[in-house]
Amino acid sequence: MPNQPLKNLRLMSRSNTLIVPFWALITCGCLIGAISFGSRAGMGLYLNDISVSFFDNQTAILSWSIAIQNLIWGAVSPFAGTFADKYGAGKSLVIGAVLYAAGLALMPHSDAPMLMHITAGIMVGVGVAFASFSIVTATFGRKVKPEKRSLAFGVGVASGSVGQLVLVPVASFLIGNYGWEIALYGMAGITLLIVPLALAVTGKGEPEVGQPDQTVRQAFAEAFGHRSYILLFLGFFVCGFHVAFIQTHLPKYIQDNALPLWLGGASLAIVGATNIIGTFGAGWLGDKYSKRSTLSMIYFLRAAAIAAFIIVPLSSWSVIVFSAALGVLWLSTVPLTTGLVAQFFGMRYMAGLFGLVFFGHQLGAFLGVVLGGELRDATGSYEIVWWIGAALGVFAGLIHLPIKEAPVARLSLTSA
Repeated sequence: MPNQPLKNLRLMSRSNTLIVPFWALITCGCLIGAISFGSRAGMGLYLNDISVSFFDNQTAILSWSIAIQNLIWGAVSPFAGTFADKYGAGKSLVIGAVLYAAGLALMPHSDAPMLMHITAGIMVGVGVAFASFSIVTATFGRKVKPEKRSLAFGVGVASGSVGQLVLVPVASFLIGNYGWEIALYGMAGITLLIVPLALAVTGKGEPEVGQPDQTVRQAFAEAFGHRSYILLFLGFFVCGFHVAFIQTHLPKYIQDNALPLWLGGASLAIVGATNIIGTFGAGWLGDKYSKRSTLSMIYFLRAAAIAAFIIVPLSSWSVIVFSAALGVLWLSTVPLTTGLVAQFFGMRYMAGLFGLVFFGHQLGAFLGVVLGGELRDATGSYEIVWWIGAALGVFAGLIHLPIKEAPVARLSLTSA
Protein backbone atom coordinates (compact mmCIF):
# COMPACT_ATOMS: atom_id res chain seq x y z
CA MET A 1 0.00 0.00 0.00
CA PRO A 2 2.61 2.67 0.89
CA ASN A 3 4.38 2.03 -2.45
CA GLN A 4 1.32 2.85 -4.57
CA PRO A 5 1.22 6.25 -6.29
CA LEU A 6 -0.45 8.80 -4.05
CA LYS A 7 -3.20 9.49 -6.59
CA ASN A 8 -4.25 5.83 -6.46
CA LEU A 9 -4.14 5.48 -2.70
CA ARG A 10 -7.44 4.74 -1.03
CA LEU A 11 -8.21 4.46 2.64
CA MET A 12 -11.00 2.19 3.87
CA SER A 13 -12.84 2.04 7.18
CA ARG A 14 -13.01 -1.16 9.22
CA SER A 15 -16.50 -1.78 7.89
CA ASN A 16 -15.22 -1.36 4.32
CA THR A 17 -18.06 1.07 3.58
CA LEU A 18 -16.19 4.36 3.59
CA ILE A 19 -13.61 4.96 0.88
CA VAL A 20 -11.55 8.12 1.24
CA PRO A 21 -9.29 9.29 -1.60
CA PHE A 22 -5.85 10.42 -0.55
CA TRP A 23 -6.49 13.95 -1.80
CA ALA A 24 -9.52 14.14 0.52
CA LEU A 25 -7.40 13.05 3.48
CA ILE A 26 -4.81 15.72 2.71
CA THR A 27 -7.40 18.46 2.08
CA CYS A 28 -9.52 17.75 5.15
CA GLY A 29 -6.46 17.11 7.30
CA CYS A 30 -4.94 20.45 6.34
CA LEU A 31 -8.23 22.25 7.02
CA ILE A 32 -8.36 20.61 10.46
CA GLY A 33 -4.78 21.68 11.15
CA ALA A 34 -5.61 25.23 10.07
CA ILE A 35 -8.69 25.45 12.29
CA SER A 36 -7.15 23.73 15.30
CA PHE A 37 -4.04 25.89 15.35
CA GLY A 38 -5.59 29.10 14.05
CA SER A 39 -8.50 29.25 16.51
CA ARG A 40 -6.15 29.59 19.48
CA ALA A 41 -3.28 31.39 17.74
CA GLY A 42 -4.85 34.74 18.54
CA MET A 43 -5.27 34.17 22.29
CA GLY A 44 -2.96 37.09 22.95
CA LEU A 45 -5.47 39.40 21.22
CA TYR A 46 -7.93 38.85 24.07
CA LEU A 47 -5.39 39.48 26.83
CA ASN A 48 -6.03 43.20 27.22
CA ASP A 49 -9.84 43.12 26.88
CA ILE A 50 -10.43 40.17 29.21
CA SER A 51 -7.97 41.53 31.78
CA VAL A 52 -9.76 44.91 31.79
CA SER A 53 -13.29 43.44 31.70
CA PHE A 54 -12.91 40.77 34.37
CA PHE A 55 -9.65 41.09 36.28
CA ASP A 56 -8.94 44.76 37.01
CA ASN A 57 -6.29 44.94 34.25
CA GLN A 58 -4.18 42.13 35.75
CA THR A 59 -2.62 40.33 32.79
CA ALA A 60 -1.22 37.56 35.00
CA ILE A 61 -4.64 35.89 35.51
CA LEU A 62 -5.39 35.19 31.85
CA SER A 63 -1.70 34.49 31.33
CA TRP A 64 -2.03 31.71 33.90
CA SER A 65 -5.12 30.36 32.11
CA ILE A 66 -3.28 30.24 28.80
CA ALA A 67 -0.26 28.72 30.54
CA ILE A 68 -2.50 26.01 32.03
CA GLN A 69 -3.96 25.46 28.56
CA ASN A 70 -0.48 24.89 27.16
CA LEU A 71 0.49 22.58 30.00
CA ILE A 72 -2.72 20.53 29.76
CA TRP A 73 -2.35 20.34 25.98
CA GLY A 74 1.13 18.91 26.43
CA ALA A 75 0.30 16.57 29.31
CA VAL A 76 -2.70 15.10 27.49
CA SER A 77 -0.98 14.85 24.07
CA PRO A 78 0.74 11.47 24.71
CA PHE A 79 -2.60 9.98 25.76
CA ALA A 80 -4.49 11.63 22.88
CA GLY A 81 -1.84 10.46 20.42
CA THR A 82 -1.92 6.91 21.77
CA PHE A 83 -5.73 6.96 21.59
CA ALA A 84 -5.49 7.99 17.92
CA ASP A 85 -2.84 5.32 17.27
CA LYS A 86 -5.09 2.60 18.73
CA TYR A 87 -8.62 3.69 17.85
CA GLY A 88 -8.23 6.05 14.89
CA ALA A 89 -7.47 9.70 14.28
CA GLY A 90 -11.07 10.57 13.37
CA LYS A 91 -12.45 9.61 16.78
CA SER A 92 -9.76 11.64 18.53
CA LEU A 93 -10.43 14.72 16.38
CA VAL A 94 -14.20 14.69 17.04
CA ILE A 95 -13.75 14.42 20.82
CA GLY A 96 -11.21 17.22 20.76
CA ALA A 97 -13.27 19.57 18.57
CA VAL A 98 -16.31 19.41 20.85
CA LEU A 99 -14.30 20.11 24.03
CA TYR A 100 -12.25 22.81 22.30
CA ALA A 101 -15.32 24.68 21.02
CA ALA A 102 -17.09 24.41 24.38
CA GLY A 103 -14.10 25.93 26.17
CA LEU A 104 -13.91 28.89 23.77
CA ALA A 105 -17.66 29.53 23.96
CA LEU A 106 -17.63 29.53 27.77
CA MET A 107 -14.72 31.98 28.13
CA PRO A 108 -16.98 35.08 27.92
CA HIS A 109 -18.88 33.72 30.94
CA SER A 110 -15.75 33.03 33.00
CA ASP A 111 -15.61 36.19 35.11
CA ALA A 112 -13.69 34.56 37.98
CA PRO A 113 -10.09 33.36 37.80
CA MET A 114 -10.97 29.72 38.53
CA LEU A 115 -13.67 29.68 35.86
CA MET A 116 -11.23 31.10 33.31
CA HIS A 117 -8.64 28.50 34.29
CA ILE A 118 -11.23 25.74 33.72
CA THR A 119 -12.57 26.99 30.36
CA ALA A 120 -9.60 28.68 28.66
CA GLY A 121 -7.15 26.44 30.46
CA ILE A 122 -8.38 22.89 31.00
CA MET A 123 -11.21 22.53 28.47
CA VAL A 124 -9.40 24.19 25.58
CA GLY A 125 -6.16 22.42 26.51
CA VAL A 126 -7.71 18.93 26.46
CA GLY A 127 -9.65 19.79 23.31
CA VAL A 128 -6.60 20.97 21.40
CA ALA A 129 -4.65 17.86 22.45
CA PHE A 130 -7.25 15.54 20.90
CA ALA A 131 -7.78 17.78 17.84
CA SER A 132 -4.15 18.80 17.33
CA PHE A 133 -2.36 19.04 13.99
CA SER A 134 0.06 16.42 15.40
CA ILE A 135 -2.76 13.83 15.15
CA VAL A 136 -3.20 14.82 11.51
CA THR A 137 0.50 14.83 10.65
CA ALA A 138 0.99 11.34 12.13
CA THR A 139 -1.78 10.14 9.81
CA PHE A 140 -0.08 11.81 6.84
CA GLY A 141 3.23 10.19 7.76
CA ARG A 142 1.75 6.69 7.60
CA LYS A 143 0.61 7.18 4.01
CA VAL A 144 3.87 8.23 2.35
CA LYS A 145 7.28 6.67 1.81
CA PRO A 146 9.85 7.21 4.60
CA GLU A 147 12.00 9.48 2.43
CA LYS A 148 9.02 11.84 1.96
CA ARG A 149 7.83 11.93 5.56
CA SER A 150 9.50 15.19 6.59
CA LEU A 151 7.86 16.94 3.66
CA ALA A 152 4.49 15.38 4.56
CA PHE A 153 4.93 16.58 8.14
CA GLY A 154 5.83 20.01 6.77
CA VAL A 155 2.57 20.10 4.80
CA GLY A 156 0.59 19.28 7.94
CA VAL A 157 2.36 21.87 10.06
CA ALA A 158 2.11 24.51 7.32
CA SER A 159 -1.67 24.10 7.44
CA GLY A 160 -1.55 25.40 11.01
CA SER A 161 0.28 28.45 9.74
CA VAL A 162 -2.43 29.04 7.15
CA GLY A 163 -4.93 28.93 10.00
CA GLN A 164 -2.92 31.52 11.92
CA LEU A 165 -2.65 33.69 8.80
CA VAL A 166 -6.41 33.58 8.18
CA LEU A 167 -8.07 33.23 11.58
CA VAL A 168 -5.98 35.70 13.59
CA PRO A 169 -7.08 38.62 11.35
CA VAL A 170 -10.66 37.27 11.50
CA ALA A 171 -10.51 37.29 15.31
CA SER A 172 -8.94 40.76 15.29
CA PHE A 173 -11.71 42.03 12.99
CA LEU A 174 -14.45 40.53 15.16
CA ILE A 175 -12.91 41.98 18.33
CA GLY A 176 -12.63 45.45 16.80
CA ASN A 177 -16.12 45.52 15.30
CA TYR A 178 -18.28 43.29 17.50
CA GLY A 179 -16.38 42.77 20.75
CA TRP A 180 -14.17 40.05 22.16
CA GLU A 181 -17.13 37.94 23.31
CA ILE A 182 -18.53 37.63 19.78
CA ALA A 183 -15.04 36.86 18.52
CA LEU A 184 -14.77 33.88 20.88
CA TYR A 185 -18.22 32.60 19.91
CA GLY A 186 -17.16 32.87 16.27
CA MET A 187 -13.95 30.91 16.88
CA ALA A 188 -15.98 28.25 18.71
CA GLY A 189 -18.29 27.86 15.73
CA ILE A 190 -15.38 27.59 13.32
CA THR A 191 -13.75 24.97 15.55
CA LEU A 192 -16.83 22.75 15.31
CA LEU A 193 -16.19 22.43 11.56
CA ILE A 194 -13.51 19.92 12.55
CA VAL A 195 -16.27 17.37 13.31
CA PRO A 196 -17.43 16.78 9.72
CA LEU A 197 -13.90 17.17 8.34
CA ALA A 198 -12.69 14.39 10.67
CA LEU A 199 -14.74 11.85 8.70
CA ALA A 200 -12.02 11.91 6.03
CA VAL A 201 -9.07 11.52 8.42
CA THR A 202 -9.04 7.76 8.87
CA GLY A 203 -6.34 5.33 9.88
CA LYS A 204 -4.52 4.20 12.97
CA GLY A 205 -1.15 2.75 13.89
CA GLU A 206 -0.40 -0.70 12.50
CA PRO A 207 2.67 -2.94 12.83
CA GLU A 208 5.08 -2.21 10.00
CA VAL A 209 6.01 -4.95 7.57
CA GLY A 210 8.93 -7.03 8.79
CA GLN A 211 8.93 -5.53 12.27
CA PRO A 212 7.75 -7.13 15.53
CA ASP A 213 4.73 -5.51 17.14
CA GLN A 214 5.05 -3.63 20.44
CA THR A 215 2.73 -2.79 23.28
CA VAL A 216 2.26 0.83 24.25
CA ARG A 217 4.25 0.22 27.43
CA GLN A 218 7.16 -1.25 25.47
CA ALA A 219 7.16 1.65 23.00
CA PHE A 220 7.34 4.30 25.70
CA ALA A 221 9.95 2.36 27.69
CA GLU A 222 12.11 2.19 24.57
CA ALA A 223 11.73 5.96 24.07
CA PHE A 224 12.62 6.83 27.66
CA GLY A 225 15.85 4.88 27.30
CA HIS A 226 16.88 6.62 24.07
CA ARG A 227 19.41 9.44 24.65
CA SER A 228 18.72 11.31 21.42
CA TYR A 229 14.98 11.25 22.14
CA ILE A 230 15.60 12.86 25.54
CA LEU A 231 17.74 15.56 23.93
CA LEU A 232 14.96 16.18 21.42
CA PHE A 233 12.51 16.54 24.33
CA LEU A 234 14.75 19.13 26.01
CA GLY A 235 15.27 21.08 22.81
CA PHE A 236 11.57 21.19 22.03
CA PHE A 237 11.03 22.73 25.48
CA VAL A 238 12.75 25.86 24.13
CA CYS A 239 10.56 25.93 21.04
CA GLY A 240 7.49 25.95 23.27
CA PHE A 241 8.89 28.78 25.40
CA HIS A 242 9.48 30.95 22.34
CA VAL A 243 6.21 30.26 20.55
CA ALA A 244 3.88 30.60 23.55
CA PHE A 245 5.55 33.68 25.02
CA ILE A 246 5.57 35.56 21.72
CA GLN A 247 2.12 34.42 20.61
CA THR A 248 0.56 35.42 23.94
CA HIS A 249 2.50 38.53 24.89
CA LEU A 250 3.68 40.21 21.67
CA PRO A 251 0.32 42.02 21.15
CA LYS A 252 0.43 43.31 24.75
CA TYR A 253 4.11 44.28 24.36
CA ILE A 254 3.11 46.32 21.32
CA GLN A 255 0.29 48.02 23.23
CA ASP A 256 2.55 48.76 26.21
CA ASN A 257 4.89 50.66 23.90
CA ALA A 258 2.10 52.81 22.41
CA LEU A 259 2.34 51.32 18.94
CA PRO A 260 -0.83 51.02 16.79
CA LEU A 261 -3.38 48.50 18.06
CA TRP A 262 -3.74 46.87 14.63
CA LEU A 263 -0.08 45.90 14.77
CA GLY A 264 -0.69 43.14 17.33
CA GLY A 265 -2.96 41.13 15.05
CA ALA A 266 -0.88 42.00 11.99
CA SER A 267 2.32 40.76 13.64
CA LEU A 268 0.82 37.34 14.39
CA ALA A 269 -0.62 37.13 10.88
CA ILE A 270 2.81 37.93 9.40
CA VAL A 271 4.33 35.18 11.54
CA GLY A 272 1.74 32.77 10.15
CA ALA A 273 2.37 33.85 6.56
CA THR A 274 6.14 33.49 6.61
CA ASN A 275 5.90 30.31 8.64
CA ILE A 276 4.30 28.61 5.65
CA ILE A 277 7.59 29.14 3.84
CA GLY A 278 9.56 28.02 6.88
CA THR A 279 7.69 24.77 7.48
CA PHE A 280 7.72 23.73 3.83
CA GLY A 281 11.40 24.62 3.64
CA ALA A 282 12.25 22.74 6.82
CA GLY A 283 10.34 19.67 5.64
CA TRP A 284 12.23 19.73 2.33
CA LEU A 285 15.59 20.22 4.08
CA GLY A 286 14.80 17.38 6.48
CA ASP A 287 14.38 14.97 3.57
CA LYS A 288 17.62 16.14 1.90
CA TYR A 289 20.01 16.97 4.74
CA SER A 290 20.65 16.40 8.44
CA LYS A 291 17.57 17.07 10.55
CA ARG A 292 19.73 17.54 13.65
CA SER A 293 21.95 20.20 12.04
CA THR A 294 18.98 22.02 10.54
CA LEU A 295 17.29 22.16 13.95
CA SER A 296 20.44 23.60 15.54
CA MET A 297 20.64 26.26 12.84
CA ILE A 298 16.98 27.23 13.39
CA TYR A 299 17.46 27.70 17.15
CA PHE A 300 20.65 29.73 16.73
CA LEU A 301 18.88 31.98 14.21
CA ARG A 302 15.95 32.41 16.62
CA ALA A 303 18.33 33.56 19.34
CA ALA A 304 19.89 36.07 16.96
CA ALA A 305 16.50 37.38 15.82
CA ILE A 306 15.25 37.89 19.39
CA ALA A 307 18.46 39.62 20.47
CA ALA A 308 18.33 41.95 17.48
CA PHE A 309 14.68 42.78 18.19
CA ILE A 310 15.52 43.83 21.75
CA ILE A 311 18.55 45.88 20.78
CA VAL A 312 17.06 47.77 17.81
CA PRO A 313 14.78 50.71 18.74
CA LEU A 314 11.18 49.53 18.74
CA SER A 315 8.94 50.73 15.90
CA SER A 316 6.18 49.42 13.68
CA TRP A 317 8.77 48.48 11.09
CA SER A 318 10.97 46.62 13.57
CA VAL A 319 7.91 44.60 14.68
CA ILE A 320 7.04 43.75 11.07
CA VAL A 321 10.61 42.72 10.19
CA PHE A 322 10.95 40.68 13.40
CA SER A 323 7.60 38.95 12.79
CA ALA A 324 8.56 38.05 9.23
CA ALA A 325 11.99 36.70 10.26
CA LEU A 326 10.64 34.79 13.25
CA GLY A 327 7.83 33.34 11.18
CA VAL A 328 10.30 31.53 8.94
CA LEU A 329 11.70 29.91 12.11
CA TRP A 330 8.37 29.61 13.96
CA LEU A 331 7.11 26.03 13.51
CA SER A 332 9.87 24.92 11.18
CA THR A 333 11.16 22.86 14.12
CA VAL A 334 8.05 20.64 14.09
CA PRO A 335 8.46 18.65 10.83
CA LEU A 336 12.13 18.06 11.70
CA THR A 337 11.37 16.98 15.27
CA THR A 338 8.50 14.80 14.08
CA GLY A 339 10.72 13.33 11.39
CA LEU A 340 13.38 12.39 13.93
CA VAL A 341 10.82 10.64 16.16
CA ALA A 342 9.63 8.61 13.16
CA GLN A 343 13.23 7.88 12.19
CA PHE A 344 14.07 6.68 15.70
CA PHE A 345 11.06 4.44 16.34
CA GLY A 346 8.96 3.94 13.18
CA MET A 347 5.28 4.82 12.72
CA ARG A 348 3.46 2.29 14.95
CA TYR A 349 3.06 4.68 17.92
CA MET A 350 4.09 7.85 16.12
CA ALA A 351 1.32 10.10 17.47
CA GLY A 352 1.85 8.97 21.06
CA LEU A 353 5.65 9.26 21.00
CA PHE A 354 5.55 12.67 19.35
CA GLY A 355 2.91 13.61 21.92
CA LEU A 356 5.43 12.93 24.67
CA VAL A 357 8.06 15.13 23.01
CA PHE A 358 5.34 17.73 22.56
CA PHE A 359 4.78 17.64 26.31
CA GLY A 360 8.31 19.04 26.62
CA HIS A 361 7.31 21.74 24.16
CA GLN A 362 4.29 22.62 26.29
CA LEU A 363 6.28 22.70 29.53
CA GLY A 364 8.33 25.41 27.86
CA ALA A 365 5.13 27.08 26.68
CA PHE A 366 3.76 27.09 30.22
CA LEU A 367 6.92 28.71 31.55
CA GLY A 368 7.04 31.28 28.74
CA VAL A 369 3.46 32.43 29.23
CA VAL A 370 3.67 32.54 33.04
CA LEU A 371 7.02 34.33 33.15
CA GLY A 372 5.78 36.81 30.59
CA GLY A 373 2.72 37.75 32.64
CA GLU A 374 4.33 37.66 36.07
CA LEU A 375 7.51 39.57 35.17
CA ARG A 376 5.61 42.13 33.13
CA ASP A 377 3.29 42.85 36.06
CA ALA A 378 6.20 42.88 38.54
CA THR A 379 8.62 45.04 36.54
CA GLY A 380 6.38 46.82 34.05
CA SER A 381 8.45 45.40 31.19
CA TYR A 382 8.94 42.25 29.13
CA GLU A 383 12.67 42.86 28.60
CA ILE A 384 13.93 40.15 30.99
CA VAL A 385 11.81 37.49 29.33
CA TRP A 386 13.02 38.49 25.86
CA TRP A 387 16.63 37.99 26.98
CA ILE A 388 15.76 34.63 28.56
CA GLY A 389 14.31 33.59 25.21
CA ALA A 390 17.50 34.55 23.38
CA ALA A 391 19.66 32.59 25.84
CA LEU A 392 17.43 29.53 25.55
CA GLY A 393 17.77 29.68 21.76
CA VAL A 394 21.53 29.28 22.10
CA PHE A 395 21.03 26.41 24.56
CA ALA A 396 18.68 24.59 22.16
CA GLY A 397 21.06 25.05 19.26
CA LEU A 398 23.82 23.38 21.24
CA ILE A 399 21.77 20.54 22.69
CA HIS A 400 20.67 19.24 19.28
CA LEU A 401 24.22 18.73 18.05
CA PRO A 402 24.85 15.39 19.90
CA ILE A 403 21.65 13.80 18.53
CA LYS A 404 22.27 10.66 16.46
CA GLU A 405 20.06 10.32 13.40
CA ALA A 406 19.65 6.54 13.38
CA PRO A 407 16.80 4.10 14.06
CA VAL A 408 16.76 2.09 17.26
CA ALA A 409 18.48 -1.29 17.19
CA ARG A 410 15.12 -3.07 16.89
CA LEU A 411 14.44 -1.40 13.53
CA SER A 412 18.02 -1.73 12.33
CA LEU A 413 17.94 -5.50 12.91
CA THR A 414 14.62 -6.04 11.18
CA SER A 415 15.62 -3.99 8.16
CA ALA A 416 18.99 -5.70 7.79
